[in-house]
Amino acid sequence: MAKRFNEENSIADVLKQFIVQNKLESGIDVVNVREAWQNVMGNGVNNYTTEIQLKGSTLYVALSSAVLREELSYGKDKIIKMINEEVQKELVTHLVLR
Repeated sequence: MAKRFNEENSIADVLKQFIVQNKLESGIDVVNVREAWQNVMGNGVNNYTTEIQLKGSTLYVALSSAVLREELSYGKDKIIKMINEEVQKELVTHLVLR
């Protein structure tokens, strides 16, 4: 039987419970990471971003500019930290730029 929620539970709590029970968290994490990349990196980088994939805790980002890819490779740790702060959890541990 499904657990009944009393009126004192907030909508946020009910949604979190629904997400956990239906194993939807990984899909939501993918969406959140894409949004976080766009918010953190800004329009300049987003114009050259062709693909963003989250596999496990590794974020794969395809860029159409080799120069930009090289520049961003120097700040991977900072980018990971900013993305994790944006999604408000330790989601990304590795960043692969291709």
